[in-house]
Amino acid sequence: MNISELLARNARKFPEKIAIIDGDAVLSYRQVDETVNRLASSLQRLGLKRGDKVVLYMPNTKEFVYAYFAVLRLGAIAVPVNARLTAEEVRYIVEHSEAKAVIAHDWIYEALAPLAGDFDLLWIKTGEAKDGWRSLAQLIHDGSANSIACPLQEDDEATILYTSGTTGRPKGVLFTYRNILSVAVMMALETKMDKDSRLLHMMPLSHSAPLHLFFIGGMYVGATHILSPSFSPEALFQLVEQHRITHFFGAPVAYLLAAKHPLLHQHDLSSVQYWTYGGAPLSAEEVRLVAKQFRTDRLMCLYGLTEAGPNGTYLSPEEHAHKAGSVGKFAALNCEVKIVDEQGREVPAGEIGEIVLAGEGTMKRYYKDEEKTGETLKNGWLYTGDLARRDEDGYIWIVDRKKDMIISGGVNVYPKEVEDVLRTHPDIIDVAVVGVPHPEWGETVKAFIVGAKPIDSLADRCKRFLSGKLADYKIPRLYEQIDELPRNATGKILKQVLRGMGDEAAARS
Repeated sequence: MNISELLARNARKFPEKIAIIDGDAVLSYRQVDETVNRLASSLQRLGLKRGDKVVLYMPNTKEFVYAYFAVLRLGAIAVPVNARLTAEEVRYIVEHSEAKAVIAHDWIYEALAPLAGDFDLLWIKTGEAKDGWRSLAQLIHDGSANSIACPLQEDDEATILYTSGTTGRPKGVLFTYRNILSVAVMMALETKMDKDSRLLHMMPLSHSAPLHLFFIGGMYVGATHILSPSFSPEALFQLVEQHRITHFFGAPVAYLLAAKHPLLHQHDLSSVQYWTYGGAPLSAEEVRLVAKQFRTDRLMCLYGLTEAGPNGTYLSPEEHAHKAGSVGKFAALNCEVKIVDEQGREVPAGEIGEIVLAGEGTMKRYYKDEEKTGETLKNGWLYTGDLARRDEDGYIWIVDRKKDMIISGGVNVYPKEVEDVLRTHPDIIDVAVVGVPHPEWGETVKAFIVGAKPIDSLADRCKRFLSGKLADYKIPRLYEQIDELPRNATGKILKQVLRGMGDEAAARS
């Protein structure tokens, strides 16, 4: 089995069933499969072949679906990238992946104009042909609807997803069909997807959870997919109500924005069976806020990372009532989980260690980076870099990223713990805590604060607020209010940028 065959099989089984809704476009499985064949035949005529890498620079639209499946149908390797990446970020991916083609959307293709003359590639965009770019629509029109069977098996290579690069250059995570199908089946079963499910895709399909878990998971069972090129609370409410959505996956920030929106209670969202979230932690208080505002008991937390497929653990809707803020107790289907010390030994309940995962969803390797692969994959286990502990009931609580831990005066400080408390301050919108150099303690703790307005006597007010809530050694000694936290295209905070700001301030002082 391969992913291309999922679409072809659904076209045979449910030819007239709605597969894709993209704005006013309503497409059956037969229509999508025929369009994919047409595009694949044209790409084949242009020389694209098995093993070639194709960068997809597109938001969530029907054209992304056509391009993704057409590339896989030829046995080529799909390289979806975030539609918000800059030309220089895409340049690195094109070079590193040794791409033979770039397929972009008409809305954003001009962002890649600085690259088009630098690479001898196939440059393809939606809309009309222009300035060396071929027309995707014309390729579809000129192609043949005759069936093309993908020759690849489950252990063959399918996709490269590039990590967000919060600590340096992004790494290419190489997946086989077995990896992707393993996590897709997991998600379909764990969230009870079937052919009557209606999945809303607002998070970028260039990311592993939206693409592998929900898009491919839904394709596995023949569900209907509703595509949205971007997220907004208003669009979320309108699309859920209009299309009677049953499954939605969102980043925590999407839920928090929607929970505070004044129009939330004017819409009927009762069709949703699983409100799933992941990609970053939500505190127990934030989970309770979202559940209250959405008037739902169907929240589900997913924990995993791109390199795991993603697979990992989950906190079911039923468990949220008493363990909100945890990432669950057991590994999901097709996965195992342990928390281990520096020697790889499992730690007892209450003790902090690193989460390690094992399962068929785990990446084949980092593309062209054997050293990093060896550091991450050890003895069949994927070392996540996430520090966590189990409570007395066996539930897992994320403490922080291993690389973000601060050692001040020989004592460990976990920034997430400090950030969670500071976020409850009524004047603080967002916060990030990092370690900055200190001549005596090695590092000291600094908080970067985003407020709705300038906060007078920032340090004194924050210290008073934290007193009694955290041990003294955890309370930041340094504070700086900034307009916004630096984030990458996926929304993750760039803590190395903040550390650089802290280093500069320390050097001046």
